[in-house]
Amino acid sequence: MTATAPRFGPSPLRRLLAAVVLAGTLVGALLAGAGPASAHAALITSDPKDGAVVPTAPKEVTLTFSEQIAMGDDSIRVLEPSGKRADTAEIRDLGSGGTVKYGVALHAGLPNGTYTVAWQAVSADSHPVSGAFTFSIGAPSKTTVALPDQQAGGGVVGVLYGIARYAAYAGFVLLTGGAAFVLLCWRRGASVRPVQRLVAHGWVTLTGATLAMLLLRSPYTGSGELADALDLGGLGDVLETKTGAALVSRLLLLGAAALFVAVLFGAYARREDEEERKDLTIGLALGGSVVAAGIAATWALSEHASTGIQPGIAMPVDVLHLLAVAVWLGGLATLLTALYRAPSVEREAVRRFSTAALVSVAVLAATGLYQSWRQVGTWSALTGTRYGQLLLLKIGLVVVLVAVACISRRWTARLSEVAASGPAEDATTADDEPAEDATTPEVEPPEDAGAEPADPVRAAQLARQKAAIATAERRRTRDADAERSGLRRTVLAETAVAVVLLAVTTVLTSTEPGRTEEEAARGGERSAAPAATGPAEFELPFDTGGAQGKGTVRLSLAPAQPGGNEMHVWTETQDGTPLDAPELKVSFTLEAKEIGPLPITPDRVTAGHWSARAVQIPMPGDWRVKVTVRTSDIDQTTVDKNIRIG
Repeated sequence: MTATAPRFGPSPLRRLLAAVVLAGTLVGALLAGAGPASAHAALITSDPKDGAVVPTAPKEVTLTFSEQIAMGDDSIRVLEPSGKRADTAEIRDLGSGGTVKYGVALHAGLPNGTYTVAWQAVSADSHPVSGAFTFSIGAPSKTTVALPDQQAGGGVVGVLYGIARYAAYAGFVLLTGGAAFVLLCWRRGASVRPVQRLVAHGWVTLTGATLAMLLLRSPYTGSGELADALDLGGLGDVLETKTGAALVSRLLLLGAAALFVAVLFGAYARREDEEERKDLTIGLALGGSVVAAGIAATWALSEHASTGIQPGIAMPVDVLHLLAVAVWLGGLATLLTALYRAPSVEREAVRRFSTAALVSVAVLAATGLYQSWRQVGTWSALTGTRYGQLLLLKIGLVVVLVAVACISRRWTARLSEVAASGPAEDATTADDEPAEDATTPEVEPPEDAGAEPADPVRAAQLARQKAAIATAERRRTRDADAERSGLRRTVLAETAVAVVLLAVTTVLTSTEPGRTEEEAARGGERSAAPAATGPAEFELPFDTGGAQGKGTVRLSLAPAQPGGNEMHVWTETQDGTPLDAPELKVSFTLEAKEIGPLPITPDRVTAGHWSARAVQIPMPGDWRVKVTVRTSDIDQTTVDKNIRIG
């Protein structure tokens, strides 16, 4: 291998940069094609259910979700067959006891036909969710309502937002990992121009991506129109959300990070006294760790870790996970820069990074195992959901990355052996020429180079030529080191795998967790089950003993499954006309388990018709249903019937 090899094509770092851009574009495309699977909160059930046919118009429509969501004033819309709004646009939070449930009241006197319910919200982990379903009053009918094909968070805005998310992760990795590499492994790297540029580019990328996400947030979770990115009203609404606060906090922390970078590559790089430099190293390490942890927390406090089970544990674990990723992958990028663009890097620095990377991998393994259990939960979710499949792909990439890292550690060990046995001057070169010299052509000195030219311009030109020759010679000597060349190749391979790994991780953070997807599927199965079994119904005669005290009572319970049920009761006289009884009560008893009686007092709908929309049946079994009918102040009777529930 010769020093002139990079001249035959783009440098490895430029190829790596192109790979990063390509991976970012791929992330955007994957997120745009994710469709409904990109949602993190899932609709578990609704009342009325999707496709249900109800005899009379309900008073309201309710939706139950798998996790906390943010609802706006127009988040639930109910449309008549003609397209006219059927709801009052007054959304109520009906959740209790950990149940996430919202409802919207309907206008009175709605006509029969098929109604469309369209909803859109933002899940607790910051991702937009949307959906639609239909139900019918009386009988199904044609509808003129046309639902948009684009899901919330899709389209051009979704692609741009996904690319910005990837860029933010990449910028954080370069900023944090590059600074950590300098302070932990290679303090002389603070004065190396290519390393300075790498860390500065990380800061610029993270800052720009955060600003882009802040502007795109409103159309991403709302209209989906790119022009709304400049809507100041929408931006104000974003700033009042958890995600908006996290993005603003990240920008403030990036201000502190800019000061940290200025000190690191300014006063710290120029400090020559070792004792003073050691004290400044400790201060920068502590301050930088606080800033880096704060930036990582802006993700943990607004995304996956902030919702679901054990958020108090998940958020600090997520911060540790992000910091370990940054130290490992960002350190790799910095080492690659040093090996290809800097005139030299000490073998001791490589050995120190190898140790830091090993610790980072151990932290990643521990935190990743916990996060996998928390987000997946079951083996079936690991293999049967999109999140689980992406997680398996990520694990495979990590295994490949660790395998290549093991090869790098072998090259590092060989470097150390050479350092121990070889001359000291071969282990380190103190030249820190700028990176522009990486492709400086070899220049032969003029014959009179030894003479002192009278022209100052000519003298300066000769000095530059001599410096270029010396730099090229040092690189030729450096590249002739077989151990160093082998390390460069393996580090380049590691970094390439890391770029793909970061892309997969970005898509993973925008995918519905396997645990949530399975819970939603089970909720859908429970909602669909009654359609196959039908509601439980019975009709019994009664006689209260008073005047016009004879008649029949008819009861319908749907879906007749454990959990929430809707009950309707009708009373009629012997000639079939509605009997408007003054009072009617119902109770449920499961004698085999000694449960009950569970009293239900239904609401009067019309003459001879009562209903209850939240009849909770705790478990399946043969339940005894008692109906008490009172036809006057003193005349009442109770009839009962056993029905199978579940």
